[in-house]
Amino acid sequence: MKKVKTKQMRRSLLFGSFIAFLIAISPYLFYLYENFPESKTWETSLFTLEVTNYPDVYSAAWYFVSKFIPLYLLLLWFFTCRHWWYHIILIPIAMYAFQLFHVINDDVEYIDETEIYYLIPIMFVIIPIVYIIRVKLFDKLVHGIDMKKLDQELEELDMEEEHFSK
Repeated sequence: MKKVKTKQMRRSLLFGSFIAFLIAISPYLFYLYENFPESKTWETSLFTLEVTNYPDVYSAAWYFVSKFIPLYLLLLWFFTCRHWWYHIILIPIAMYAFQLFHVINDDVEYIDETEIYYLIPIMFVIIPIVYIIRVKLFDKLVHGIDMKKLDQELEELDMEEEHFSK
């Protein structure tokens, strides 16, 4: 029994250390844009990158990492968060995902202007779900109301009502 617990603790420590490492390297990942050239074209032995919507490759890389790193950190937070409200993190994740898509997409003229309109339907779904979770937790913890028992009682009342109506 003790050996299993130590094995779980070791896994938890390794996983936590890996997550801490991913968070710790985020500033270094952000500043990778400084290695890109300040020209419209970047040629390497593997590929050639030419930017059209940005002044130079350096600026395009800066826009990319300024959207990617917050998305990266929010995803880490979402997948490691143990709080009941963690679904609400999906809203800023969606915002940065839309912004990153617009940075990568060459057809978009403006960046960071229309993403809020794409978020509205996502917010209409996520916010009520989080609120329902909050209400259920609040009722159970504060008022001691068990929603399963309440649902069973309502079903019994419905069955009795059906029986009397026949």
